[in-house]
Amino acid sequence: MGFLFGDILSVSRADIAVIYTGGAAVLCVLAYIWRSLLTASVSAELAQSEGLEPQRARFVFMLLMAGVIAMAMKIVGILLITALLIIPAAAARAFSTTPEQMAVIASLLGALAVMGGIFGSLQFDTPSGPSIVVATLLLFLLSLLPMVRRNSGT
Repeated sequence: MGFLFGDILSVSRADIAVIYTGGAAVLCVLAYIWRSLLTASVSAELAQSEGLEPQRARFVFMLLMAGVIAMAMKIVGILLITALLIIPAAAARAFSTTPEQMAVIASLLGALAVMGGIFGSLQFDTPSGPSIVVATLLLFLLSLLPMVRRNSGT
């Protein structure tokens, strides 16, 4: 059960060191393969014609995702890491015009959801993991409102 739900409130200093070190490594590798991933998302043929290796970039990206999930699984659990991978990115889509902007906004929304969820957990005496998921859901629902959408035509 611990790996399904995790326990975000029992994070140790060693866990934080692993997260920071792993996160920095993931960001460095992601920055290195970003152009290839971005071009391949438009067209794999275009990426190959530019001399990029989209298949290798996809494989490295899958390894990065597996590494991030493995690092976070013990701490936040499978359900929370899945929610934090998907919902902030979906919410960020309404506020961004470029993939880079979407990645930054999704990261900020994810951090905001974690802070809001932990605050809600403290205020309402609820488990922290589900409270974080509810906070991400609320941010996503806010992104659907027409008055806050940046790209109201989409």
